[in-house]
Amino acid sequence: MLKTRALSALALAPPALLATWAGGYAFAAMVALAAALMCWEWHRIALGGFGRAGQAAAAGCVAASILAVSHPAAAMAVVAAAAALMAVMAGRAGRAWATGGLLYVGLPSVALVWLRLDPVFGEAVVWWLLLMVWATDIGAYACGRLIGGPLLLPAVSPKKTWAGLLGGMASAALVGPPVAWAFGLSAPGAVMALGAVGAVVAQAGDLFESWVKRRWNVKDSSGIIPGHGGVLDRVDGLLSAALAVAVLTLAGGRSVLAW
Repeated sequence: MLKTRALSALALAPPALLATWAGGYAFAAMVALAAALMCWEWHRIALGGFGRAGQAAAAGCVAASILAVSHPAAAMAVVAAAAALMAVMAGRAGRAWATGGLLYVGLPSVALVWLRLDPVFGEAVVWWLLLMVWATDIGAYACGRLIGGPLLLPAVSPKKTWAGLLGGMASAALVGPPVAWAFGLSAPGAVMALGAVGAVVAQAGDLFESWVKRRWNVKDSSGIIPGHGGVLDRVDGLLSAALAVAVLTLAGGRSVLAW
């Protein structure tokens, strides 16, 4: 399984990093594709299939991701409209899950594209987000397996440990100096601290998705990525981290890497 996971990661990382480097519509297209797949997975998990509501959710997230390149505010309006549409199309039984899933996928997708638009820090912040989340996953997995110990939240995830969380935080922090050096940032210590905090946010996103899967008695969001499960399984931490960074950027009036 570890070999399969590594091969899948090696196959997926280059296109993601290349799109991040290109920015603009190339990056938005990658985000849009991932968003559509996540909508497909979410509706299969929580609503029993990819029906008209799921297709509308995917279309809304794709449109919002692409529109965010030129009109981020309009993209947010599309997400809001699509969420309202979910409340109508999904019916009473699935309304909360359909609406929540649309926001869960759509808001971070727009946030990622918007963060990449920053002419000074856009490329750096997205590279940092990707590397920080990947480092968190690797560090948490390695330390959790090697050290073990008390479980982090056994009612939600039976394998995640406190040692894994601390290992993920340390790994995410270590990503900071190389990113700071590569992009000429003047405060590598601040980027390290942000990485450690970001690891906690990413792990919270991971735990949320674990809770959703446990709620619906599903092991993986899908089997589309060998060794990893689905797209949601792969980017759950990135969704929460990207949204948190976008909120902090708006609140602070500048990129978090400029703090």
